[in-house]
Amino acid sequence: MGKNTSRAGRLADQIQRELAELIRGELKDPRVELVTVTDVELSGDNQHAQVFFTTLRGEGAVQPALDGLHSASGLLRSRLAKALRTRTVPELHFVYDESIERGDRLSRLIEQAVGDTNDER
Repeated sequence: MGKNTSRAGRLADQIQRELAELIRGELKDPRVELVTVTDVELSGDNQHAQVFFTTLRGEGAVQPALDGLHSASGLLRSRLAKALRTRTVPELHFVYDESIERGDRLSRLIEQAVGDTNDER
């Protein structure tokens, strides 16, 4: 967080913080229990927000988490409207963030490759 200094960037950071808090504290849906908001990207007109998320439950939980987030999007937007000082609240589009999982997989492959070269010595 804190990487954005433009107005849109600050708004995206605030939306990310607010959504993380709302998902953790207000949603009772078990499908979104272990969901983490990793990033928010706003469209140029601030009408749409891509909300990137990950889940600690693994790949099998991605679709249920996505369904849970979609079903809660109206509630999340209305709660965001109270927290944000903007005229409009962007429409939320949830996207599974594969980068963490991909990075984890690459780390394992690197460790495996390093281990293989150490075994040959």
